[in-house]
Amino acid sequence: MPDLLLSGGLLLDLDTGDTTRADLLIRDGVIAQIGEISDAEGAEVVDISGKLISPGWMDMHVHFREPGQEHKETIETGARAAAWGGFTAVACMPNTTPPIATRDVVEFVLARQQSLPVAVYPIGTVSKGREGNEMAEMGDMAEGGAVAFSDDGSPVQHGGLMRRALEYARTLGAPILGHEEDLTLNADHGHMNEGAVATRLGLPGIPGLAEEAMIARDALLAEFTGGHVHVCHISTARAVDIVRRAKARGVPITAEACPHHWTLTDEAVAESGYDTHTKMHPPLRTAEDVQAIKDGLADGTIDVIATDHAPHAPFEKEVEYIEAPFGILGLETCWPLTVRELIEPGVISLHEAVRKLAVAPREILGLAVPRIAEGETAELTVFDAETRWTFEDRHIQSKSRNTPFVGSEMVGKAWGIVNRGRWVPAEA
Repeated sequence: MPDLLLSGGLLLDLDTGDTTRADLLIRDGVIAQIGEISDAEGAEVVDISGKLISPGWMDMHVHFREPGQEHKETIETGARAAAWGGFTAVACMPNTTPPIATRDVVEFVLARQQSLPVAVYPIGTVSKGREGNEMAEMGDMAEGGAVAFSDDGSPVQHGGLMRRALEYARTLGAPILGHEEDLTLNADHGHMNEGAVATRLGLPGIPGLAEEAMIARDALLAEFTGGHVHVCHISTARAVDIVRRAKARGVPITAEACPHHWTLTDEAVAESGYDTHTKMHPPLRTAEDVQAIKDGLADGTIDVIATDHAPHAPFEKEVEYIEAPFGILGLETCWPLTVRELIEPGVISLHEAVRKLAVAPREILGLAVPRIAEGETAELTVFDAETRWTFEDRHIQSKSRNTPFVGSEMVGKAWGIVNRGRWVPAEA
């Protein structure tokens, strides 16, 4: 990367929300000078007047599908989508083929991401093969670079195994990330939220109880073991309350929420005419659940904004609703949905939202939070919370296209990232 001068930006203080106009001169990937800079000989000048600058954002829950499912997404195309959405780092879930269940696969992911402008951190499995029977070689994977552990969409059903995993992960200083679901309470293998809408549409439902019961179990296990449980993609009002009460007792538990779960309800399945892009897991829930998630974000019960970016090829989604896989894209639409649904209505402040994107994920995963200071490595996101635009198919950077938000009006945009010695702009 040539020397770079970001001119006229507004540095966002993540503690106070205050902004300070400043130029940033970046040499050899390091912030060399901050202030009013009139002489930056040889530097490429990028005018970002009026745009905000924060430490680079991190999405701690993505599915990049490589190895084994490259027709959906690759590490390279996933990183491209992340950069366009304003993310400088992501953590990828282990439901690949083979799964990230051994050190060699951890190291494969790390090798594939080395040349990309977005850092990709692998999450290892809790159990061997994600089969829920025997604990995986977590220590070996941690030594190889795994930052957390999860069986993702195959949640650990065996309480004894989860207890041992939490005890062991605690010694490694790593959290267990839970797709929280008691599968025995979803015996009908539902396809959307269990409730009035599912009954009306004739679709088997996924009960919120399945999520809530598993969170309650894992909160108790975290309390008993001292191991850190992180609740992925929380989706129900009672689930939020369970986490809130556990936190009040001092339980080492954190949680994340995804934009689709605070933006859409299960009515979207009906209103879209069974559009399979409204099918995700956990499913879209009720208006009451949406409000509870917003309340949880506001009061700090929910620590992190994540996307659960889950690409699927068009031929996989263009089928009957009950035949389609779960999952939608999330990286490209995360920030504008955060602004439109949370910041503009006053649910949370702008700087609180950015803390949930840039700081909290790294603190949970034990990673260093980027600092905007002279002498620090430049890892930055340039964005605004004002631009009004329409999300179109041409904006999708992922290899897949499965999102229900094409044609939606958006507010706020990521304009580019600086990371690993590169400036990567996101074109309008």
